[in-house]
Amino acid sequence: MKVLVVDDDVVSRMVLMHLVDSCGAYEIFEAEDGADAWAQLAGGLLPAICFCDLRMPRLSGMELLARVNAEPALAGMRFVLASAANDHATMAQASGMGAGGYLVKPFERDLVLAQLAGLAPNAMAAGESARATMARLGIDGVRLLAYLAGFGQQLEAAALELTALLRAGDIEEAGKRIDRLHAGCITLGLENAAARFAALAGGALDAGKVEAALRVALDAVQLKVGAAVAIEGAG
Repeated sequence: MKVLVVDDDVVSRMVLMHLVDSCGAYEIFEAEDGADAWAQLAGGLLPAICFCDLRMPRLSGMELLARVNAEPALAGMRFVLASAANDHATMAQASGMGAGGYLVKPFERDLVLAQLAGLAPNAMAAGESARATMARLGIDGVRLLAYLAGFGQQLEAAALELTALLRAGDIEEAGKRIDRLHAGCITLGLENAAARFAALAGGALDAGKVEAALRVALDAVQLKVGAAVAIEGAG
């Protein structure tokens, strides 16, 4: 999994890279400032997460975040701002711009690990386990597989439907479709995917972010299908 660390202070950058490396097997990339980071991202680098210093020359962390938000191809990347500032106004501004997290310097390993948690595709970051979903809904593995198959088909159909609705400017109907997908994710315990759809509510619907949310949901469905198949095979 690729991780990008952006900081104009070489010591801070090296410390954070070391902490990330100590948290697991990651392919770590570094950038000396926001402009360097943007050049790498625009050149095709697609990290799962970017740790970025807030205040830098040439291109600040906030300015880089704004560019990332405007690029649909980067919609799936988690963006974590880092700063020595520990004030609520700065954190609120970062959150309001779509930052997925905020780290305060000096860095602590546990806080870095918390930002990385759930990124691994096989860590069931999709949400609750298949067994927990079966128990909550009072169904067996066969029934869960049927539900997941149906929801997967709904997601695939939604990809075309939402594209057409957004092109037509029918934001209200697109929002209703997204709400239904969010409800389906909640029902099936696909919490990470549900969070992606929830994040789309109340704002301008960006086609790239909608596509990224659908992709996350489809991946989550496949993860849970694999888990449910394993349970049925074991039974």
